Amino acid sequence: MSLFDSPAIMWMGISLLIAAIALAFAALAPRRYDLPMSRRRPDVPPPPGLLARLTAAATRGVGRLMAGRGDGLQEMLYLAGVRSDPRDFVLLVLSASVLALAAGLVAANFVIGLLLALIVPVVARLGVSFQVSRRRAAFSNQLDEILQTLAANLRAGTSLPQAMQVLAQEADEPAQGEFVRVGNELRVGRPMNSALEAVADRMQSTDFSWVAQAISINREVGGNLADVLDGIAETMRQRGALRRQVDALSAEGKMSGWVLMALPFGMFLLVSLTNPHYFDSLIHDPLGWLMIAAGVVLLVIGGVWLRAATSVKY
Repeated sequence: MSLFDSPAIMWMGISLLIAAIALAFAALAPRRYDLPMSRRRPDVPPPPGLLARLTAAATRGVGRLMAGRGDGLQEMLYLAGVRSDPRDFVLLVLSASVLALAAGLVAANFVIGLLLALIVPVVARLGVSFQVSRRRAAFSNQLDEILQTLAANLRAGTSLPQAMQVLAQEADEPAQGEFVRVGNELRVGRPMNSALEAVADRMQSTDFSWVAQAISINREVGGNLADVLDGIAETMRQRGALRRQVDALSAEGKMSGWVLMALPFGMFLLVSLTNPHYFDSLIHDPLGWLMIAAGVVLLVIGGVWLRAATSVKY
């Protein structure tokens, strides 16, 4: 019997799960004496509990590990609309990985637990990237409404910064958050063209880059900016109709690609759960590792080819 299949591994996993459940109960259970004490001494804040101290220490440790390297994650979380500290997000992902490993140990299969623990960060990254893509697509769908609002406010006699302030107050997300950020940047002295181009870069919107360029040219040469924005809005409506048609035609191919990419991993997990020793010869043999590496390389090549085949330039 191998170490991975020993009862000690299973009991270790059970211990980790019990500890996680106990911590969750300690965090969620009501504290009987907190309210009376706070009433008797309202000027003295209650001391932090053990769980709060452990969480704060873990957050500080993650912050030290991420020192100088968390800007990219913070920007990605902002683009995804996740209003959370990057340290808290990393700590949450690490906790989920530990729980996944514990679940695998409880199942007396260390390989499955390790695989699940490695999959958790990948799933978290894919989830954030998916949310970023959704918000960027939502921003593209809002462009027509954004331009109409700007043009209407300009015709009403307001200035361009005031029209953007209206969007910051009344638009839906993600446009609202972006124009709030633009307003804050303008107040600290950033040029308007630079702030708008930054929005186009964050949203990866070529259409909004045209808007930024049109506003910049209009500020230099003058003219009726409202009419210019109406013309850009009409062009974007036509491009949007074409984009939706292309997306509808390529949706089936994209879905087929996702299914084909996920099929090997799904079958591996399913067979491992139903017959844990089925892949022993593949995992413990160097030739098996070579076959796995070759399969991963071929899978990546196939994924790149499928992405190229289903991506239509227009």
